[in-house]
Amino acid sequence: MTGTDIYMKKLLIIATISLILVALPLTVRAGMILIPMDENQADHLKAYGVVFNCLTRDQEAEWLLNFMDGAFLIKDTDRNRDLCLMRGVTYQAISNAAASDIYRTVEAENMERVFLEKAPAIAVYAPPSHQPWDDAVRLALEYAEIDYDVLWDAEVLTGKLEEYDWLHLHHEDFTGQYGKFYASFHNQLWYQQDVATNEAMARSLGYNKVSECKKAVAREIKEYVVRGGFVFAMCSAAETVDIALAAHSTDIVPSEFDGDPPDPGCLEKLDYTQTMAFTDFAVSLEPLVYRRSNIDTYPDRSERFMMPDEDVFYLFEFSAKLDPVPSMLVQCHTPMISGFMGQCTALRKSLLKKYVIVLAEPLEYDEVRYIHGNVGKGTFTFYSGHDPEDYQHMINDPPTELSLHKNSPGYRLILNNILFPAARKKERKT
Repeated sequence: MTGTDIYMKKLLIIATISLILVALPLTVRAGMILIPMDENQADHLKAYGVVFNCLTRDQEAEWLLNFMDGAFLIKDTDRNRDLCLMRGVTYQAISNAAASDIYRTVEAENMERVFLEKAPAIAVYAPPSHQPWDDAVRLALEYAEIDYDVLWDAEVLTGKLEEYDWLHLHHEDFTGQYGKFYASFHNQLWYQQDVATNEAMARSLGYNKVSECKKAVAREIKEYVVRGGFVFAMCSAAETVDIALAAHSTDIVPSEFDGDPPDPGCLEKLDYTQTMAFTDFAVSLEPLVYRRSNIDTYPDRSERFMMPDEDVFYLFEFSAKLDPVPSMLVQCHTPMISGFMGQCTALRKSLLKKYVIVLAEPLEYDEVRYIHGNVGKGTFTFYSGHDPEDYQHMINDPPTELSLHKNSPGYRLILNNILFPAARKKERKT
């Protein structure tokens, strides 16, 4: 081979390599996609669904706590770009060098990198019968396009919870008193159907009374947490699951609900050692009073908050490096959340167990709105109120249209909990 031939062969190799390098960006992306979660994000709620979708495809993501109000980093692929575009989620393609700059900022500030590794299996505890109100968590999941399964008493009591990482408790009354709606709605068809459905389920599971069935369900939910499960509850479930646990050995239910009177000594027999979040509370034995216990601060709070715009609460700020779990749960683009009522509107702070972490509360009052704690190997998170974008959601009101509330801070707190079980704190280099 002559010198000219060797020279021409080198030119051909160089040209071939150049063509490959030019073509690479069309098929392979070396950088990452940054999904900001500050005020520049067009749809905060859909952003969670994009990240969850990546996890379902075995792609890791990163949650940058306190950076751009909890931004996400995902792999830069055509599919992920298209997913953001289709769902209206604001994103920015960044280089690896730019990502390194972000990491340096995170390292130096009250921020932290958290790996999200695997999409959690999600279940919602809810009755199969129609109820005249919607559930904020299901609305958030469906809007964010996150899949979930629905379970009820039979599934819980036959071991199905072991198939799921995260469980949301629908607006259930675990005391077996049907939300204490007897005085206002016991002649309504939906109420009578709800009673019939619950009674039939209890009988099929071998219980004579709905209240006894619900106690067993509450105990199994607690054991699920002890074994390592993640439980999230809103509205009445955030109050009544602990009431049912405390009343495990006594009857607190008036005859209007179960056919026989409460145990005369039931108040003294409440066992607070069995509860997850609350202690030393008193239960209401009045069947015609819309109240289950003094855990809920309503109606006391109605004297303070005369107008909805006065009812607000504030998120706590935590050390992202030292307390990554509560930091994840309060990631938001505003520290102030508009209040909202529910079957349990607010939780009495003075009744919390000492180990419970307060995530959000109003100023000066004996109540909290958002709490978190550990029981055994798992966790519970309780969020009071019914619908973060409907101050006083009434029975038979239409469900909230989340496409009109894409940047809802209150709904965003719900979705923080969806990604929480996927998180693994990044090991820090020494």
